[in-house]
Amino acid sequence: MAGPGSFRRQPANRGLVSNCTHHHIVVFLLTFFSYSLLHASRKTFSNVKVSISNQWTPSCRNSTAPELRPYELWNSSHLFPHAEEATLFLGTLDTIFLFSYAVGLFVSGIVGDRLNLRWVLSFGMCSSALVEFSFGTLTEWLHFYNKWFYCCLWVVNGLLQSTGWPCVVAVMGNWFGKAGRGFVFGLWSACASVGNILGAFLASCVLKYGYEYAFLVTASVQFAGGVIVFFGLLTSPKEVGLPELGADEDEVSVEEDANRPLMGNDDVDDDDRNYSIQATDNDNQPKAIGFFQACCLPGVVLYSLAYACLKLVNYSFFFWLPFYLSNNFGWKEAEADQLSIWYDVGGIIGGTIQGLISDVLQKRAPVLAVSLLFAVGSLFGYSRSPNSKPINAVIMAITGFFIGGPSNMISSAISADLGRQDLVKGSSEALATVTGIVDGTGSIGAAVGQYLVSLIQENLGWMWVFYFFILMTSSTILFISPLIVREIRLLLHERRLRMLAE
Repeated sequence: MAGPGSFRRQPANRGLVSNCTHHHIVVFLLTFFSYSLLHASRKTFSNVKVSISNQWTPSCRNSTAPELRPYELWNSSHLFPHAEEATLFLGTLDTIFLFSYAVGLFVSGIVGDRLNLRWVLSFGMCSSALVEFSFGTLTEWLHFYNKWFYCCLWVVNGLLQSTGWPCVVAVMGNWFGKAGRGFVFGLWSACASVGNILGAFLASCVLKYGYEYAFLVTASVQFAGGVIVFFGLLTSPKEVGLPELGADEDEVSVEEDANRPLMGNDDVDDDDRNYSIQATDNDNQPKAIGFFQACCLPGVVLYSLAYACLKLVNYSFFFWLPFYLSNNFGWKEAEADQLSIWYDVGGIIGGTIQGLISDVLQKRAPVLAVSLLFAVGSLFGYSRSPNSKPINAVIMAITGFFIGGPSNMISSAISADLGRQDLVKGSSEALATVTGIVDGTGSIGAAVGQYLVSLIQENLGWMWVFYFFILMTSSTILFISPLIVREIRLLLHERRLRMLAE
């Protein structure tokens, strides 16, 4: 049994390269950089928190204020009597953004399965860019400072940005099948980390002119990207006359299916055909799956809860790492922005390597479990990092490898696995909906976490923040433990079959 199965893996692996056209490359790059630009704009806010906090506190509490602004203008623009209250409000804005982002993800996934993905993605990018320009640049140019106005803009921004991830994952799912999905999606999911690096670079370059120019630059680039996506993105192979996914994968054995241990019964024959979400059938056009139907799919709830804990940790680094480096070590804000890039570098490498390993094993959960166990140790080590930039950067990259890697896998490759299982193939369109559920639940956890991080840091200090991260990472392992046990048993069973066949 094992011998023939091993031979049947080879056509699928070769098919990843042989079926790739220039359209695949263009789709990969357009979806990659469209979401990178969305993340770059989010990163801008986290990179300029110190400058915003200084702008929002009165001159008597901030010795650098008279150097930055005229005294009269400064006192007229302050929102908070203390820097601590400004910091707490910044955490509140993060929470508001993530809650609205989470709600938007649940809706955007459903909308993305029913409307043209290109339209939805382009609209979200361009509209979000206008909101970010109004939030960070226009209000500063007009010297208009209002807490409720900031909150409303950030709610709208969260809803608009939520159109990004379900759409790009669905488009990628239309073009790239299960052969090498872990590696392809692992490499592609580095788009978020590349966006973080791009956002940090752009912000650090213009921050000396004022934080409003950081928002201006990233919003302008994002708007231009939305226009390019509208005119250049192909959402399905059928738009250029290419065959739908699945035709070259029918002969792949049960062992080839990376998501069978998660979704299928052991005695059910697997004939996975990756039907295009946007493509239509001449005889019977598939209907989009309902929200509650998607929630009931095997593995969706467990991975959603696990991702809620893991995204809390990952986004806490995303939102608070530059602020932590400036606040805890006294480093300049621009230097902290540049140093925080190493966390994303680790996430890029981690997502790609762990995705490749999961393709070789054809199991996702055990790879996640091992990485998350190492993540606990790396978090503990990073919490005790000395006041040394090289050492801090190395430990930061290691932490990003073991946290960012699993986060990228769950939000991309595993979401694609969950949305293309036997229960929905050939009769429903589910990929964007399932992706929205997983990422939406994760964003709810991240939203709660950002407010908790600000409270814990203010009352207990940064060390307890890292203890909180360790607890959430351990909870991630706990939620996927049933899947871990099941897939390890399958690995051992397959190993015994290979030994008997030899």
